[in-house]
Amino acid sequence: MTGDAVDVAIAEKSREIGLDLDETHRQICRSFPFDVQKRRSGGIGTTDHGHMLAVKGAFEALRPLLAAGEHTEPAESVMRALAGQGLRVITVAWRPLNHTEFQNATSRAQTFDQEALEQDLRLAGFLGIDDPLRPGVSEAVTACRRAGIDIILITGDHADTALAVARSIAIVPPGSATTTCLCGDELKQLSVGDLAQRFDQGLRVFARTSPEQKMKIVMALQRMEKVVAMTGDGVNDAPALKAADVGIAMGSQGTDVAREAAQIVLLDDNFASIVAGIEEGRTIFANIKKFTNYVLVSNGPEILPYLLSILFPVPLALNVIHILSIDLGTDIVPSIGLGQEPPAPEIMERPPRDFSTGLLTPGLLIHSYLFLGLVEACWSLFLFFLVLVQGGWQYGTELPVSTALYRSATGITLATILLMQIGNLIGRRYRSRSGLDWGLFTNPLLVFGIVIQVWFSWATLYFPPIQNILNTGPVSHELYVLAWLGMLLIFGIDYLRKVFAR
Repeated sequence: MTGDAVDVAIAEKSREIGLDLDETHRQICRSFPFDVQKRRSGGIGTTDHGHMLAVKGAFEALRPLLAAGEHTEPAESVMRALAGQGLRVITVAWRPLNHTEFQNATSRAQTFDQEALEQDLRLAGFLGIDDPLRPGVSEAVTACRRAGIDIILITGDHADTALAVARSIAIVPPGSATTTCLCGDELKQLSVGDLAQRFDQGLRVFARTSPEQKMKIVMALQRMEKVVAMTGDGVNDAPALKAADVGIAMGSQGTDVAREAAQIVLLDDNFASIVAGIEEGRTIFANIKKFTNYVLVSNGPEILPYLLSILFPVPLALNVIHILSIDLGTDIVPSIGLGQEPPAPEIMERPPRDFSTGLLTPGLLIHSYLFLGLVEACWSLFLFFLVLVQGGWQYGTELPVSTALYRSATGITLATILLMQIGNLIGRRYRSRSGLDWGLFTNPLLVFGIVIQVWFSWATLYFPPIQNILNTGPVSHELYVLAWLGMLLIFGIDYLRKVFAR
């Protein structure tokens, strides 16, 4: 809440108790803006009862300024009771000014000692401001915890307020020890290394912090090799937003300075949107890995025939146009479909990946080339040589590419790869589940891609215009059924791997 809003709240509360301050507000003569270091602001004005100085701010900042005889201990108990309810507590104090003090303080021609003026104050009371959490924040924090993301609360409010809010949204457990919270005065005494150790001990809440201390918090987390995302909306938040790995500024209530310093701007100022962004980011990364994995699998049966033809006296099972028809033809639509898959239900149940982990990991390459790619290559080449042997070909003899036998053998090889890519496509939808669910039919590109692959596998063998382009020929229907079994083979073997991995 801004200083102007607090002034309005004071005026409204005053009218409720029968004190009209409208005239006072029209006669404010000088104001002192909020000072981050002093943690208070004030103003000088004239009322029907004379001149006065009013100060509002944190109780810890005003307590040393109160006059002797003020009941500070009972007042502190009241303040902490309000703060324990999660209210943002503002302390209000005042004192009358004599004519000389008033003239010195309001004269533009003279300088005066503000510190001396703000002494012997009388405690007027407390303002407990309820700043309710937005709907969905508790659920968003819970989702972050499931995803392995630590939430740290940093605020300028009282420690009791910070702890009450943190407990209400499960940043810290109910009844947690006060060691989970650290105030700015204590934080000032700690080094970055000491602060990192406190994080390991469960520290998750910071109260009465300054902009410099926010920077220290970011540095301590980065020393622990954490990826740090910092939110903020004010000018004072800009250094911490800049220093964090990801700076997130508020779009509707944030300052221009904060938005310029941040990498991301929240248009709705809602923490739940950050969690939605994390889920979307994880989904995009997972989908890129899905279609990369899918595309790389077909490289195995494309490469192996060339290696065999170089090392052994056997015909080439695929030619260049066959490979292009897969990579630039039938694989395009399914790849785009995998890139548009919705978030998997378990996407926010996984821990964050290592910051140094890239897209092409050793595990992905081994799975693509040495596992599924090898299965696809072996089955398609088995059918290739089965057609050749049934047609009378003998090992070591040359087979012209224009013969019907060679055309049929290459046709069944290409058709088998196309059909096995359907099993590969369905298996790539989820990392640990089969991929056979109704969600498959909600993605029209996946369905369209499967239809293209089925039709093209048939046309490769039995549709003359496609046969002439690809130089392929027909085979018996029994052999075409074996090509379809390849789809079940690659899907089943990969599903067994998932089961064992679980």
